[in-house]
Amino acid sequence: MATAIQASSTIGVIGAGAMGAGIAQVAALAGHMVLLYDLDSNALEKARNGIASNIQRLIDKNKVDAETGRAAIERVCVVSDLADMRGAALVVEAVAERLDVKRGLFAQLEEIVDDACILATNTSSISITAIAALLRKPSRVVGMHFFNPAPLMALVEVVRGLATSDDIAQAVHATAAAWGKKPVYAKSTPGFIVNRVARPFYAEALRVLNEQGADEASIDTVMRDSGGFKMGPFELMDLIGHDVNFAVTKSVFNAYYNDPRFTPSLIQQELVDAGFLGRKSGRGFYDYAADAIKPAARIETNTRTPSKIVLGETHPLYAALQARVKGEGRNDIPDLVACIEDAYLFVTDGRSATERAHALGIDNVVLIDLALDYTKAQSIALSRARQCSNDAYAAVAGALAQAGYTVVPFADVAGMVVMRTVAMLINEAADAVNQGVCTRADLDLAMEKGVNYPLGPLAWGDRIGIARVHDVLLNLARHYGEDRYRASPLIASLRFAGQQFH
Repeated sequence: MATAIQASSTIGVIGAGAMGAGIAQVAALAGHMVLLYDLDSNALEKARNGIASNIQRLIDKNKVDAETGRAAIERVCVVSDLADMRGAALVVEAVAERLDVKRGLFAQLEEIVDDACILATNTSSISITAIAALLRKPSRVVGMHFFNPAPLMALVEVVRGLATSDDIAQAVHATAAAWGKKPVYAKSTPGFIVNRVARPFYAEALRVLNEQGADEASIDTVMRDSGGFKMGPFELMDLIGHDVNFAVTKSVFNAYYNDPRFTPSLIQQELVDAGFLGRKSGRGFYDYAADAIKPAARIETNTRTPSKIVLGETHPLYAALQARVKGEGRNDIPDLVACIEDAYLFVTDGRSATERAHALGIDNVVLIDLALDYTKAQSIALSRARQCSNDAYAAVAGALAQAGYTVVPFADVAGMVVMRTVAMLINEAADAVNQGVCTRADLDLAMEKGVNYPLGPLAWGDRIGIARVHDVLLNLARHYGEDRYRASPLIASLRFAGQQFH
């Protein structure tokens, strides 16, 4: 097992933008002399000052000892000649996301550094194999993908290309851990772990919006309050920037030979074409003008207090929901949450409420969306069958309001939004593991630390139940008739074996 690069060794960082400066700060605080290079002298000066300011803030907040912080600032040296990288033990590039640029840079570095130097790329989307292919010694090229902002985000994806040696990957993994990060191994495939597995978080919300299932504010609210995500998909896309987010989606889509699972959204294409890029342009899904009022979620007002509630059989998925709704007696209809007067409440299973009502021969069917924790959830999405009467629906909405939920009405879209999004995240995670991109443990760690998901997708799949996740995917695939919703072979295999991911 390779060991971490010693703190006495010099680290080179190429590119003084936000990522390069962040990586340089991390390495300097870990005790390394850092050589920061950029073609733009103004960018170098800005990065050097920014690093000093950031570390001083850490000192002021007592997060870093004053002597340690000042020493770290002094260890960051800006250089204007690549030849100064001679003697570095590790060089990390954070330059433009273009294969030709990265290949050209590494070709130059190969003539400067010695053969023991590790060449690492911070690319988020380009093949490590392709970057290394033309070099004399491709075995020393590895992905070292930090997440923005690098000083704050814990995750580092250590990505092996076909030629990357095990010793090099292990040394970078150990070094990232020594720098206080949470490293995970990944194979060089499009999107690596995070940028691949995260695609459904945006894609399913865009799909629901496109089908007029709910507006942006309602979807964001439900994804936060019910799903437990730190941000809703639309506000997160606005924060990232639609040019960046859309480019990553297109890159993954093209790299997987137009797999429908990664199909970009025409809605997002329109925003990019209009220059509505999100916060940085002042407008995206939301308006960021100084006087703009951010829209709020639509709240259901068609409610009334029901006269009778009978609970269905208890199930771990929704037992906490039943405890809040309360009721008397039991109804043995499979998967029934509660019978509220003459309305029947179920958790969505990927079918529309209308289809489910037809299958049951019951008009008054109402569906509730998945929640990470029904005990803590504040807002909850509700949809109803076309056959459902206004009065029956109002009784269900009233029961949920009485239980302390803010009810957000959705149109009858299959799978609603939290359930279909989480099922697709689990599905993509399962495929990544099934295709040898990473281990199950590393996948969940990557999604928790890289994009702050409340649970790793595979752990979430175990909590929901593999059979239920599989059913949701099968129902979505049948409803839409699209390969986009095909279930991962690993999910099917685990279901039939009666096993879990972990």
